[in-house]
Amino acid sequence: MKQTVFTGAATALITPMKNGGVDFESFGKLVDAQIEGGIDALVVCGTTGESATLDDKEHKELIEYCVKKVNGRVPVIAGTGSNDTNYAIQLSKHACDVGVDALLLVTPYYNKTTQRGLVKHFTTIADAVDKPMILYNVPSRTGTNILPATYAELAKHERIVAAKEANGNLSSVAETLYRCGDELTLYSGNDDQIVPIMSLGGKGVISVLSNLLPRETHDICQNCLDGNYEEAAKAQLKYIPLISSLFCEVNPIPAKTAMALLGYCSEEMRLPLCEMAPENRERLIKDMREAGLKF
Repeated sequence: MKQTVFTGAATALITPMKNGGVDFESFGKLVDAQIEGGIDALVVCGTTGESATLDDKEHKELIEYCVKKVNGRVPVIAGTGSNDTNYAIQLSKHACDVGVDALLLVTPYYNKTTQRGLVKHFTTIADAVDKPMILYNVPSRTGTNILPATYAELAKHERIVAAKEANGNLSSVAETLYRCGDELTLYSGNDDQIVPIMSLGGKGVISVLSNLLPRETHDICQNCLDGNYEEAAKAQLKYIPLISSLFCEVNPIPAKTAMALLGYCSEEMRLPLCEMAPENRERLIKDMREAGLKF
């Protein structure tokens, strides 16, 4: 059986910004709050962290800062994926050098590729690094979907240990788990599918919701890991309205707005992301309050 990077809930961290740059002070406070809140792992420079508009220097500095700030308290996973295999290798090597625990690699986007190309892309990166890799399958963003048979082929590589699955297809998740067995850990990439995916054998979630509710998201996962699915399902359903609001506009627009309302950062984000529509903002505020968040 391969090494498991983490079990439970990992937060796909937002990236606080101020006056056009990264707000490292607020980011550090957020990291501490997440760990104090009981989170199981942290993801830096993922989609929720606006990685698409971070320049190379910012991307590398954020990864290094996160590793130093966490200081071994929980695993740190760095988003180092790209549609350029060579750049993904460069970024991944830097992340390994500064001490991350694992890498998160999204499928190539825009230029996309075939299933055969996915195997070559991820295998080439895995051959070049010395840390475990978590694949990220999110076809709604990238236009590329990793098929179960492709997962089975990729799982043969010793450093390809897990996948964040956000294709929304539970039948595909079940087939992937059947084909891969202990060779691939699966994490939900959708907050509204934590319990269904874990009931099939998934080991946790890489979450947007946990930016706001780290302890509660951890508890959903822990109840699943403990076999207490009834309690986990109750919590999953309780937070469905808030989860829906967090995705009523393109992620991370609502998540960053919510975290600003909670006092963790400014609402500043980079174009093409922009402020929420007033009616969606009101919906988000309502659902945050109904979920028990005070601000």
